[in-house]
Amino acid sequence: MPPFDETARVGPSAGQVRRPPAARAANGGGAAGPRRPAAPSRSRATASRSGEARPPAARSGGGGGRPPVKPPTGGRRPGGSGSGAGRPPGGAGKKRTGKQRRRRFLKFVAGAFLGMLVLLGVFVGVVYASTEVPSPDSITNKQTTVLYYADGVTEMARLSDGENRTSVPLAQISEPARNAVLAAENRGFYSDPGISFTGIARAAWNNVTGGSTQGGSTITQQYVKNAILNSDQTFSRKFKELFLAVKLDNEYSKDEILENYLNTIYFGRGAYGIETAANTYFGVPASQLTAEQGAVLAVLIRNPSANDPETNPEGAQKRWGLVLDAMVEAGWVDPAARTPMAYPPVQPRTGANLGIPSGPEGLIVEQVLDELTGPGMGFENVEGAGLRVTTTIDKGHQDAAVAAVNDVMDGEDPGLRQALVAVDPRTGGVVAYYGNKQHGSDDPTVDTTDYAQAYKQPGSSFKPYTVATALQNGFSVDTRRDGTSPQEFPDREREVVNSGNAQCAACTIKEAVTRSLNTTFYGLAYDLGPAKVAEQARAAMGIGETWPDDGSVPETLRGKTSLASPENGQTGGAIGIGEYEVRPIDQAVGFATLAAGGMYHERHFVAQVADTTGAVLRTVTGAENARPVIPAEVASDTTFAMEDVAKSSKRALEGNRPVASKTGTQGLGAENSDAWMVGFTPSISTAVWMGTQGIAPIRDAQGKIIYGSGLPGQIWQQFMDAALAGTPEEPLPAKAVIKADPQVDDVAEATTEAPASTSQAPVTQEQQQATQAPAPSTAAQSTGAAESRARERARAEAERARQAAASNSSAAAARSTASTSSVPEPTATPEPQPAQPSAPVQPIPTPSTN
Repeated sequence: MPPFDETARVGPSAGQVRRPPAARAANGGGAAGPRRPAAPSRSRATASRSGEARPPAARSGGGGGRPPVKPPTGGRRPGGSGSGAGRPPGGAGKKRTGKQRRRRFLKFVAGAFLGMLVLLGVFVGVVYASTEVPSPDSITNKQTTVLYYADGVTEMARLSDGENRTSVPLAQISEPARNAVLAAENRGFYSDPGISFTGIARAAWNNVTGGSTQGGSTITQQYVKNAILNSDQTFSRKFKELFLAVKLDNEYSKDEILENYLNTIYFGRGAYGIETAANTYFGVPASQLTAEQGAVLAVLIRNPSANDPETNPEGAQKRWGLVLDAMVEAGWVDPAARTPMAYPPVQPRTGANLGIPSGPEGLIVEQVLDELTGPGMGFENVEGAGLRVTTTIDKGHQDAAVAAVNDVMDGEDPGLRQALVAVDPRTGGVVAYYGNKQHGSDDPTVDTTDYAQAYKQPGSSFKPYTVATALQNGFSVDTRRDGTSPQEFPDREREVVNSGNAQCAACTIKEAVTRSLNTTFYGLAYDLGPAKVAEQARAAMGIGETWPDDGSVPETLRGKTSLASPENGQTGGAIGIGEYEVRPIDQAVGFATLAAGGMYHERHFVAQVADTTGAVLRTVTGAENARPVIPAEVASDTTFAMEDVAKSSKRALEGNRPVASKTGTQGLGAENSDAWMVGFTPSISTAVWMGTQGIAPIRDAQGKIIYGSGLPGQIWQQFMDAALAGTPEEPLPAKAVIKADPQVDDVAEATTEAPASTSQAPVTQEQQQATQAPAPSTAAQSTGAAESRARERARAEAERARQAAASNSSAAAARSTASTSSVPEPTATPEPQPAQPSAPVQPIPTPSTN
């Protein structure tokens, strides 16, 4: 018989586990006593069905009694039941709740964070201890900034040669002047720890998000940046600046820091330090500066070039008032004394230009400085920052521009003014720039105006934008339009005439471009809607809807709507013939957009900025802000429409190189006041303007009226030939690709005059000028053209009324169905229609363009 009861359970069962009885020990020292059989509670068959087996009994001593029962492996502990079976006593190994897990995670995060803080504290302590602040006496403040041509080797200007500085103790700087600087730059200077945490955070956020670089630095930080570091807008430089500023604030008194700052900062006009600036701008020592004078100097700290009271009087005075208001808020100026304060007289600029060239290149340097200190770059104290700036100006192109102007204007009226701007259509970089032959002259009678930035009426050189607008609204370059002269239009009191009163009752748009027919393009702009033409031109040239409200814009245009009448802010059909002001640089950029297939690139003068070690701080490729503003096929056909102009104006390029161009003049009674020649190849777009310092008749040395194809065309032609010499010929579109909308009118059927043959040589500008009377025409021709115009105007008025009714109907339907649809169906516009001005546009004094 086996030594154990075979009915004992040895594994887990589906039911309750019975604990076997404890074994009894023998009375003797280890002899086994009589075995007491355990009465089975179930039959052997029942145990088998339940999956139960009885375990062997434990024996004690030398074998007496039953052996202890071993816990089953892989099953429940005997005596246990439910889900708790098999767990250690006392609840050990219990599964954690969600709250316990979260608490454990938070403890881990807190520990990690505290560990990081400890490591950061150690790091900061080590860096702080190892940071050495140079003494003010050991700092070399002179850091020459060098400007290079596009090759990165040939120097254009070295800006801080001949540094002008006189240091004085703080006691010799008037208290009002000190307070003005504090009000403008750091009102909390005497209470801050040397750094501005909010300013650093704001600058970091703008760097991360791609926003404009910002300052927000304390005076201590500015001193560190300008005197010890550089203007590099990077995290590493800001990091160094922070530690140096904190340690400087701990090792030097506030008065010492302020004194060093005021003796270091650049105020423009070659003046470093407030003592030199006081003498340069007011002819007095710093100890005698008044609050008004101190505010003038305080305004210059942020941007000496842009805030010079001579170059930007309006902007400088506006900021001057803000500084004085801040001084009142800080309690440094009595409010009663603030009211009578007036802007103090400032001495004129002298020849101290820190190495800026006095010739045409000096105007380029000014543009570079404005770009570097502008919102897109944000560099400060450029002249003394030790930068290495590579410009976009090509040395060969620049020399060619200067030579072309000098050669053509030799012997001409010295009262004539010229401007030439050449742009690379692929990048927007300005490759040649001529605004005046003088810059920074000490003689107040010498005109140093930058005419490349002057606002002048472009005349017929503006017509390509009208063509581009028409091609997007159902027209093609083969659409025929009425070009008879004169014509009347509803938005103009005076008749529109063609140059020389040229006639063409049914010229194609391409022919009208070549012959420069004013009546064709005035009517086309009026019928398209003048606002559409203005919108397209702004996009191509990259100008805003309003002109800037500062000293760079003529007073009559400041803050006014661009490409509109300054009197009432409305754009009329006159935009089609260029009677609204733009700048030569705008025209160069606008035509560059056409040359680039409709892709606009923002014009720029800076290609790369590096520090004194050669480390690149900023690179400009032109792709940063590039965007399509004209459909490619529209740009192609507009270019095609312009390809005969240079040849017809006797300004074809050498070897008959393909080029698209447009001449333009602005009339002044029987004279001209402005003359233009603008044109491009795929690799260069050049605009040339000629006029006077104001608005006056322009004539050449022979006493002849100057037209666009005259002296301006000659300068343009010579420059383009020189700039393109040795370069491969670049093709232009050989044919048009856009077909006219069938609903767009073709006036050929409405006239009895046979349309001009496209193979016929176009009428040159000189031929137009020689024509003093209308070309002979039959009564049928005149009647046909008049009837055509009348029908066209009547149909346009009727269509406007129909569109207005349809619009009202659509609006009513949209309101009635607003519960089911939030977007009403658009009203179909089958063909371009003339826009009706809300009020009559005032006539422009200049009667005609060509």
